[in-house]
Amino acid sequence: MAEEVVLLDFWPSMFGVRVRIVLAEKGIEYEYREEDLRNKSSLLLQMNPVHKKIPVLIHNGKPVCESSIIVQYIDEVWHDKAPLLPSDPYQRAQASAWSKIENAFVWIFFVFDEILPINFINLDLNTDKKNKKLQLYNSSRGVWSTKGEEQEAAKKEFIEVLKVLEEQLKDKPFFGGETFGYVDVCLIGYYCWFYVYETFGNFSIEAECPEIIAWAKRCMQKESVSKSLPDGKKVFGFVQELKKKLGLD
Repeated sequence: MAEEVVLLDFWPSMFGVRVRIVLAEKGIEYEYREEDLRNKSSLLLQMNPVHKKIPVLIHNGKPVCESSIIVQYIDEVWHDKAPLLPSDPYQRAQASAWSKIENAFVWIFFVFDEILPINFINLDLNTDKKNKKLQLYNSSRGVWSTKGEEQEAAKKEFIEVLKVLEEQLKDKPFFGGETFGYVDVCLIGYYCWFYVYETFGNFSIEAECPEIIAWAKRCMQKESVSKSLPDGKKVFGFVQELKKKLGLD
């Protein structure tokens, strides 16, 4: 029986990008349905009635929600093609557990021990910031959606998070080592928003975190990534319009 795969998504979504990359990596044919988040389709509301958010993968009529869960699901169902998750049961369990709290902590925390064993609760970037829970998504959003001191604080936090990620990369080409994997999929979606952050925040990510940019460029050499990420300047245009609509100019 032929597989029926549908993706409900919104083109600038860094979370939807994850799913698009994995589908491309696996060579899975699917139907892409663009959602208008101001006028959500009946299908989206039916398939994700609780959160009503994208992305949603519909596989043979059954929905799978939340990007990190979708990535794991695809990797397990189509396990014979370009595996992303580690084969070790403990590492797989860690990945599943931490992915469920990705919104609470910096994105590095919801991956697994393929990065490095870390005390997830008590990671201190500075001794006077005990138990600080850095959030890559929230800090990056603050770079473009705020001004003045609030923006500077968001920018500082965003850079701190990227520097933590740089430390985990060290001399490895990818977060999992020599091959593109789960962690890379979960993080690379931010790259298409870097132009937004740099332009509104008036700073250079490459100057602050050159290894992150080098890693992103390596990821972009993969066709599954380069064809899945939207153009950064197009995302910038979208954010400009969004700021006007939200009265953030």
